[in-house]
Amino acid sequence: MGFISEIFGYILNFLYEQFNNYGVAIIIFSVLLRIILIPITIKQQKSLKKNAKLQKEMKEIQTKYKSNPEKINQETIDLYKREKMSPFSGCLSGILQIIIILSVFWLVSKPLTYMKKINPEIIEKYSQELKEEGVNSSYTEIAIINKKAAEDPEVYINMKFLGLDLSKVPTQSLDDFRVYIIPILYVISSVISIKITTKMNSNNKDKDINELKKAETEDKEKQPDEMEMMQQMNNNMTYMMPIMSVMIAIIAPLGLALYWLISNVLMIVERLIIDRFINQKEENRNEQ
Repeated sequence: MGFISEIFGYILNFLYEQFNNYGVAIIIFSVLLRIILIPITIKQQKSLKKNAKLQKEMKEIQTKYKSNPEKINQETIDLYKREKMSPFSGCLSGILQIIIILSVFWLVSKPLTYMKKINPEIIEKYSQELKEEGVNSSYTEIAIINKKAAEDPEVYINMKFLGLDLSKVPTQSLDDFRVYIIPILYVISSVISIKITTKMNSNNKDKDINELKKAETEDKEKQPDEMEMMQQMNNNMTYMMPIMSVMIAIIAPLGLALYWLISNVLMIVERLIIDRFINQKEENRNEQ
């Protein structure tokens, strides 16, 4: 992940040198990264839609061979092969998102290392000086920027953005209400994003679910409805994700929350546009 942070650092530093503003550089960096990830996003949404259609056939297999688990597994594998789908496609996308999140977290936590490429010996020297001065921080490089930039311009980064200091950590700046503006906006955007995704998935599955429920009426008492269980999990995620997000956002420099906020807004727009494009394409195919 450090390697990816190094690459991101080159890009972010290039943007910073063009605009001389850390916040503007992060926003443009977020836009560029989302553009790069558009093919993956399109593939993911296509996979979600296709997977929703496969649920009906999978349930029919489970009903038909409910007393033969091995047959169910084999028929499910054959179904995925026939439709050229991988049951782990969603996992791979999730893993990629985690890698990017961690890489960006390290990037904004250690901007002198990954962005400015400052000599590690200089960073260690200033780190020791801060300890001797009684300055303790979870983000040493951020502290160096704030405390040593006046005497060494090499470690200076302009982190002022729209009246906010993107070097601040909310839990370490409880007396400044402004540090909560970006994390709160980020959480709101996360809720909107999850609700849109849940609604899209629900719309894709509603028809198949209604048909499946009719076929499973006699079997309902014997086995739980997997679709309902998945829906319940989605509902729980709607509330859990913002809580987890704000917990991370308030213990990290605001630069990370700004990146997440911009990425979420862009992701919402992407999903709406891509979903509309895919639906239109399917409608045109059905009309032919």
